[in-house]
Amino acid sequence: MREVLVIGGSRYFGRLLVTLLQEAGSRVTVVNRGSPPPAGVGHLVADRDDEAALRAACGPRTFDVVIDQVCYTPAQAEVACRVFADRVGRYVMTSTMEVYDPATSPGGLPAVPGVPVVEDAVRPADWPVRPDLPWHDPDRLATVFDPATGYAEGKRQAEAMFTRSAPFRYASVRSAHVLGGGARDFTGRLAHYVERVTAGQPVAVHPDPLPTSFIQEREIAEFLRWAAAADFVGPVNATSHGELTAIELCDLVATRVGTPPRYQVVEDGPASPFSFDRYYAMDNGRAERLGFRFGAVRDWLPTAIDDALAAREEDRHAVTRDR
Repeated sequence: MREVLVIGGSRYFGRLLVTLLQEAGSRVTVVNRGSPPPAGVGHLVADRDDEAALRAACGPRTFDVVIDQVCYTPAQAEVACRVFADRVGRYVMTSTMEVYDPATSPGGLPAVPGVPVVEDAVRPADWPVRPDLPWHDPDRLATVFDPATGYAEGKRQAEAMFTRSAPFRYASVRSAHVLGGGARDFTGRLAHYVERVTAGQPVAVHPDPLPTSFIQEREIAEFLRWAAAADFVGPVNATSHGELTAIELCDLVATRVGTPPRYQVVEDGPASPFSFDRYYAMDNGRAERLGFRFGAVRDWLPTAIDDALAAREEDRHAVTRDR
């Protein structure tokens, strides 16, 4: 039986991942700051930023695989490299497609309209790491990066730290934008579209929004479970087949709710989630060549919208009951 440690794993697709690992026959342990895991899952309590506490929580235990759901900075990656140096054979970091975002790249990553980006566009082995930045202090870090850049650059530099320093076999999963799960989706991004279209409120979009990539909640959890059992190393893109613009997403929502969408075109102000003024889509060819088979975004998105609608109705009923 495989021993799998999940760092994080307390909400959204991380919690589903834990369940899928259990169902696959793995003995699963979660380490986090206190959120209880599903029944039958081991639980270690520690702040992953605290190296001594993380080391003490793990004690003498070793693991076949670590899946790191909450690594956001090179400082966290450096701690993980030390703590798990002699404890694990394989380490999978959940990363993000935002590593490719040209709007948050200090050097300006290229974006070619109509050409989905491949893994080599961001090479962790070559990416500069800034250990001098205040990664442990969000307030000070905010004086260096805006929130979007801090998130994307933190992920890029975390990948770079693992790639250069990991004493174990290491892979990073660059996830597309995750949708689905109804009330489990704490991000509120799909709910934003469902709420505004249903209420007849305008959705803020760029003058010519360009496509981006998506993956379904269960699909990314299944991909991470698969990646934990695989043997590849380095970055891999995880995205469903097909791309959508913010307008196409609104159209699909409108089809489910029966209300035509309204738009507010913004030139310089903030737009809705997933409205991009740059082409922003990923190629999933490497993952498919390695053996994973993705679904199509237009096949699963209607169900995700229905789940978001059901969560909206439940919230409305809860408010009514509480009055």
